[in-house]
Amino acid sequence: MAPREYDGAGAEAELPEYAGHYRLESCLGSGGMGVVHVARSTSGMKLAVKVVHARYAEDPEFRGRFRQEVAAARRVSGAFTAPVVDADPEAGRPWMATLFIPGPTLSEQVKRNGPMDPAQLRRLMAGLAEALRDIHRVGVVHRDLKPSNVLLAEDGPKVIDFGISRPKDSELRTETGKLIGTPPFMAPEQFRRPREVGPAADVFALGSLMVHAATGRGPFDSDSPYVVAYQVVHDEPDLTGVPETLAPLVLRCLAKEPDDRPTPDELMRQLRSVAASYDTQTFLRAPRTEEADGPGTGTPEPPAAESAAAESVAAEPPVRPARRLGRRTALVAGVLCLAVLGGLASLQWSGGSEPARQTAVAQDASGFGTWESEAASGGGMPQCSYGAGKLVCGRPGTVYALDPADGRTLWRHGVEEATRSEPPVLTGGLVQPEVGLIGDLEALDPATGEVAWHKGMPEYNGLRCAGGMILLTAADGRVTGVDGASGEITWSHRIAGQAVPYFTSFAGDATAYAATVSDDGSRTRVTAVDPATGDVRWDADLEGTVTPVGAADGSVYFLVGGETYGDAAAVVRYTPAGGATRRVTLDVPVAEAQAGVRGDTVHLMGAGGSLVAVDMASGKQGWRLETGVSRGSAPVSDGRHVYVTAPDGRLLGVDARTGKLLGQTTPRFGADSDRVPASLPAPVLAGGHVYAGAPDGTVFGVDGRDPAAW
Repeated sequence: MAPREYDGAGAEAELPEYAGHYRLESCLGSGGMGVVHVARSTSGMKLAVKVVHARYAEDPEFRGRFRQEVAAARRVSGAFTAPVVDADPEAGRPWMATLFIPGPTLSEQVKRNGPMDPAQLRRLMAGLAEALRDIHRVGVVHRDLKPSNVLLAEDGPKVIDFGISRPKDSELRTETGKLIGTPPFMAPEQFRRPREVGPAADVFALGSLMVHAATGRGPFDSDSPYVVAYQVVHDEPDLTGVPETLAPLVLRCLAKEPDDRPTPDELMRQLRSVAASYDTQTFLRAPRTEEADGPGTGTPEPPAAESAAAESVAAEPPVRPARRLGRRTALVAGVLCLAVLGGLASLQWSGGSEPARQTAVAQDASGFGTWESEAASGGGMPQCSYGAGKLVCGRPGTVYALDPADGRTLWRHGVEEATRSEPPVLTGGLVQPEVGLIGDLEALDPATGEVAWHKGMPEYNGLRCAGGMILLTAADGRVTGVDGASGEITWSHRIAGQAVPYFTSFAGDATAYAATVSDDGSRTRVTAVDPATGDVRWDADLEGTVTPVGAADGSVYFLVGGETYGDAAAVVRYTPAGGATRRVTLDVPVAEAQAGVRGDTVHLMGAGGSLVAVDMASGKQGWRLETGVSRGSAPVSDGRHVYVTAPDGRLLGVDARTGKLLGQTTPRFGADSDRVPASLPAPVLAGGHVYAGAPDGTVFGVDGRDPAAW
């Protein structure tokens, strides 16, 4: 097939057919750095691929800048940004692939539909505050937050285009005499002292962006960028047209001095006082597609085209989560607990006769049948856990229980329709269904799905379950312990050595872990906490940037970050009883690794499809399998096999001893085959069987003893 021609401004006359192994299908637009394409992976995943202009490919400074963009995008990849699937900044034509999500940029939305109404503005500001909180937490300053760099996806706003962002540890610095940014959305310090730009500059840009969303213009308006720059530094902003409820908060964001601006956490607290709740209405009704927004029906403005396409995520809604829970890295098989917003109308269905799509495919000698069930309508990939003899699953708008033997629906319970970042599980013998938007918690009887207790709680930013307790972390660092069985608060205080602890916990281990990385990334302080009392059990100072991923037989296992943020370069086992540490360096770093622990073996799944076994008993890396699965789930193992969920709904079974792929189920894309979830739930193991959710909304169960028979 010959390369396709494209006549867009600034693009090369002939386009390549592939970037890496991603087939380029069509062109969305061109910007200053490169051309953005719609592409497909070998499994059919829809992607956006930025390929740099040929004239820049031989420029060492440009390559360094592009490497920086890739590193920054990977570092912040998550719920509020565009996950990076793959990249090759060293290729002849450097490129970066991200998931694609439909949705216009804020610039396009305002241009087409005019200013947003107050409710939309509150949702936008809350979503962007959460995004900046997560971006700043990993040490990145965006430095170019503007309407064309905010994508209004169905599950909330995404901050995109990290082309001029800077991590703290960047090898690139602002060049002398150059201003980097877009004047109407730059902070005063970006003009006065650009080398000292920090996170507060992004908050200033957020204020300017909110004025644009509310009025269609900026707080400092002029046809001349030089006049705008003068106004930003010296004049007061024009907030005419900004809703009265939001204007004081926007004005604080636009303070001339960085120290006078609120932090993203402060913004979120203030927004909760502005509105008693946030609804989950989406920003737009029709998804953005290359047919609607691409060159065929009118090319978008180049910066918007490049940003929105190159860093868009193709994600099946879920809606944006109310709170980002725990640490950035997706962890496997933890006792992860979610709570429900009280005061909202909830619906209850109970009984075993609820109709659901069910298919029995085969039955083994024990009577277990391979089955699939769609117990709840609507979008969203089900996330499940096992407890009290039931498979408890959640999708946006509902939590339900299935019979593990045949997939029969036992009960359903309606909840606030918000993104599920973790599955509902049992804590204190009760089901904790979903994260609430305000702070009330609700627990369900696992036998019937009826509400067992409902409690109002202090404001919290993080929630984790461990040892029968629910741990709530407030923005000021105070942790509140709630009894999972009764909903009563049993303790509330700060954790020594942890400023704002966001906990991790694991199945079968009644301990909660908090980890804080030093400013230079050279050390990590890990604190183990007794969930029942909040007392510190032990405290360790470990080398490098480490993330806890599992606990077994009295030891805790960690991934150690590599030179590129998000990559795993080593695995560490720490045994607190004697303080012994064993470190195994990986032969090749695993990109954006997720991990699961089984005994002394740690399995890692990389974003590029690498599945790696590390034997901590011998201190050696074991087998490595290239699955071809981009951005699979965290792996889980029963000791004989390793199981991974793919974005297309396949379940892969791998021999735990040899690393050989033994079998896989059929894809379950569903009607929206060009969309995949932003994150995948890990498979669930129980009684020799494996259960998984798929993008088409089904939950299915298979016999885990013989993956070759799938």
